[in-house]
Amino acid sequence: MPKIDGTVRIDSYRIQIPKGFVSGMRTDGIVYVDEILEEELEVDSVRQVANVATLPGIVGNSLAMPDIHTGYGFPIGGVAAFNVDEGIISPGGVGYDINCGVRLLRSNLTRKDVESKLEDLVNLLYTHIPSGIGSTGKIKLAPKDAEDVVRKGAIWAVEQGYGEADDLQRIESNGCLEGADPDVISQKAYERGKAQQGTLGSGNHFLEVQYVADVYEPEVATAMGLFKGQITVMIHSGSRGFGHQICDDYVRFMLQSSKKYRIELPDRELACAPFKSPEGQRYFSAMKGAANYAWANRQCLMHWTREVFLKLFKLSPRELGMKVVFDVAHNIAKEELHTVNNKKMRLIVHRKGATRAFPKNHPELPDCYQDIGQPVIIPGDMGRASFVLVGLEKAMQETFGSTCHGAGRVLSRNQAIKQAKGRSIKQEMAERGIIVRAAGKETLAEEMPDAYKDISNVVDVVHNAGIAKKVVKLKPLGVIKG
Repeated sequence: MPKIDGTVRIDSYRIQIPKGFVSGMRTDGIVYVDEILEEELEVDSVRQVANVATLPGIVGNSLAMPDIHTGYGFPIGGVAAFNVDEGIISPGGVGYDINCGVRLLRSNLTRKDVESKLEDLVNLLYTHIPSGIGSTGKIKLAPKDAEDVVRKGAIWAVEQGYGEADDLQRIESNGCLEGADPDVISQKAYERGKAQQGTLGSGNHFLEVQYVADVYEPEVATAMGLFKGQITVMIHSGSRGFGHQICDDYVRFMLQSSKKYRIELPDRELACAPFKSPEGQRYFSAMKGAANYAWANRQCLMHWTREVFLKLFKLSPRELGMKVVFDVAHNIAKEELHTVNNKKMRLIVHRKGATRAFPKNHPELPDCYQDIGQPVIIPGDMGRASFVLVGLEKAMQETFGSTCHGAGRVLSRNQAIKQAKGRSIKQEMAERGIIVRAAGKETLAEEMPDAYKDISNVVDVVHNAGIAKKVVKLKPLGVIKG
């Protein structure tokens, strides 16, 4: 029996939310969950999938990935595509942390190479990578620099000496969305962002030293530069207070736009505007600017990570071999070409807590991944594991080339803090052989493994559903939490 009344199980990995679950639905909702994860489904998040299905111009189904949980307007884990001519764009479909995303770095080091120096490595990274609420970094953006970051993204960071031009080809959209307009971003956003470029941030943001524990697809792993026992680094961060302020500004702006264009909303958090309207294009341009800020941010964080490794291990850059495997965005809306009912359509695809998963031979992939497909990086909680997958053709047919973005919370931050009372999460991690550094005990409590779904279950759903394929499993050795 379905856990939530009104939903229907389609197969082992999907449930359907039929039209009529909430009034005004233009299409069905589909949630990718097996029976195990269905037990953790929140009624509110399912209702949010259904609410998204009421929005004008939606194409295909309103979708959610197995890491689904309740968000602002759209569920986290939500994917929805809208016709660019008749559809809408919504800040709630992108989220507050615009282009929160993950970058994976590979190295020539093995687990044996770092074990004796692991504590020193984690301490050095914690010292050199600014993290925490309101953290400020080594970069102070003058107004002209801020505009350049908005326009150029990771390209700006490379031009400033933070990394190499070769890094850019392994970043989604080459680390820059064209068409960002600095003039549509508020002064308050610039104020919040001027000292936060090159900072990890707080909440679920992290920098994690890992090793490749299992290899499922050796040839694909080799094409990504990954091998068993290898040291990797995962960086999870976004656009910080800059993107948060842009979302805040445009949520209010879009509430007025929804009224102006007489868009009926089942939830005011779905505030939106027609994509091609002046208001829709204004938000899209501002969102691009925040996305570019986030890509520049992860580029700077990677550069300082490389510096720490080079210094501690006394290696040349060539010996270290620390390169980008890929960088994926989680919270973003992108204009893309998709085939729907045998017809090519230009769509505005919202991925909120969801990852792009394009298959091999897709024109947007870099040359180095044309033969295998796009690397999909899915982090888990700090105590278990993360995975690298590769996008498959079925994702283009079913999910607009999308898959999950992480484990997904099962406990709110407050619930996690209550459950962690009297425990030492840091000590519990140490007993698992994982060194953790964080700004405070509360951060570790909020982010403890129990607060998240089991990443293995989540990844198995998308793997078995055929929208992405497991390539390697990564296990944590050292974690820096914001």
